[in-house]
Amino acid sequence: MTPSARVQAAIECLDLIVAAARDGGAAADTLIQRYFQTRRYAGSGDRRAVRALIYAVIRAVGERPEDGRSALLGYARAHDAALLEAFAGDGHGPAALVDGEPEAAVSPAPAWLVEQLAARFGDDTPRQLAALLDRAPLDLRVNTLKATRDAVTAEVGEVDAVTLAPDALRARGDLNVDALPAYREGRVEVQDAGSQFAALACAAVAGETVIDLCAGAGGKTLALAAAMGNAGRLIACDTDRARLRQLPPRAERAGATIIETLLLDPGREAAALADFAGTADLVLVDAPCSGTGTWRRNPEARWRLTPERLARLAHEQARLLDLAATLVRPGGRLVYVVCSLLPVEGEARLATYLSGRDGWTAAPLRNPSGSVTVNGVVLTPGDDGCDGFFIGAATRLC
Repeated sequence: MTPSARVQAAIECLDLIVAAARDGGAAADTLIQRYFQTRRYAGSGDRRAVRALIYAVIRAVGERPEDGRSALLGYARAHDAALLEAFAGDGHGPAALVDGEPEAAVSPAPAWLVEQLAARFGDDTPRQLAALLDRAPLDLRVNTLKATRDAVTAEVGEVDAVTLAPDALRARGDLNVDALPAYREGRVEVQDAGSQFAALACAAVAGETVIDLCAGAGGKTLALAAAMGNAGRLIACDTDRARLRQLPPRAERAGATIIETLLLDPGREAAALADFAGTADLVLVDAPCSGTGTWRRNPEARWRLTPERLARLAHEQARLLDLAATLVRPGGRLVYVVCSLLPVEGEARLATYLSGRDGWTAAPLRNPSGSVTVNGVVLTPGDDGCDGFFIGAATRLC
């Protein structure tokens, strides 16, 4: 592909990504993969270059643009004027520039989201936003059911220990995880260090009954199974059949034998969980959220989020907390996790929940930056080098 053809391919992919963000369609990675599946003439170098350009544009344009062309033009004006030479109307490149045509503004995020994030970060907001839009590293979790961190470090090489979590390793560069025997044989899993910390914050131990209420594909479930030493009962629940279906083969590979999966019907979860009412030592609520803490991996998420969607998510978070409370035994605990840095989804959501419910109290958690316990933990790419999270806990009084 010529340089101009690469720019046109990026515009076409961005058109698909903008439409998907508006209409709730597939993720950017999926759309880019589909695009090139029907264009076999594009070599691996072309695909890498186009993908890199697409993500550079997405990271630079905070508000959802009108279309792919306006997004790329806005990026080019602000960051790479040489790209404008592609807009000459020649060959397979973009159509020629037209005076006054729309160009997307460059910004870190929609203004209303910047305002909410500023409520958390204050004067540090620009630095934290820059870190949120940087490229994410590749983190691995050592599966202690099968290996130790020292053994995996020696086996894999090119990885470093991460202080945030005792079983976390970070790749120094590009690492083909699928080709690693350690991965194929279940000694490591791909998992962000912040997500590992969230699982550790649950303080699950052998012999407990633990419910992972929003398990998804089971990343934290597998970490909980390892923390429990494969002793106890661990129920992984979700309403998404496709995601939950990924867990059994992952559990088999990891040697996690205590995991049970339970598919829930949306809105009818309580009926399916009736047998567990008041019996769980721990319930983890890894709630659906805005995903503001994961912009490094999914920068187009900024284009999907609206105030209306955030309000719907807040309602769902409150509903899931109410459901989780019915499952915890007296003396048991509830851990609430969101991969969001918006206070309204984090500490404010948990505080509102606790203020309206008798018989519950906030529970302390270990501070990742010290030994002093805190009532809630906020992890950020800027301070902790991991995805952004809020983690809080509550105990049901006896």
